[in-house]
Amino acid sequence: MRTIKNINTFAIALPFIIFLSTCIFGEGAIIFALLSTMITGLLQVLLGIKMLVDNPKARNLQIYISAVVLFFGLWFVNKLTGYHDFLSYILVPIPLILAIYLSIIIYKN
Repeated sequence: MRTIKNINTFAIALPFIIFLSTCIFGEGAIIFALLSTMITGLLQVLLGIKMLVDNPKARNLQIYISAVVLFFGLWFVNKLTGYHDFLSYILVPIPLILAIYLSIIIYKN
């Protein structure tokens, strides 16, 4: 569990560290910081899957994985229907909410 906490802390801190380097590397670092949030999401989804495999009856992890599947399903439907504004606005905050939710699960255990 300690390794999972360390990986999650690294994944969350990575975009902030890259963003803070803008004073050294210029404005291009902001784009890399935004792109690194995808790495954060990937690491968190993999951590969530690993934790669910280790403890398949954990209700919080089941909810997390279900929410991830729902997010990507809605994203796919939104693409198929031509990116409706309402659905797009709903999808924007979901990754942040999922990151916070998984972090709470990890640090609570």
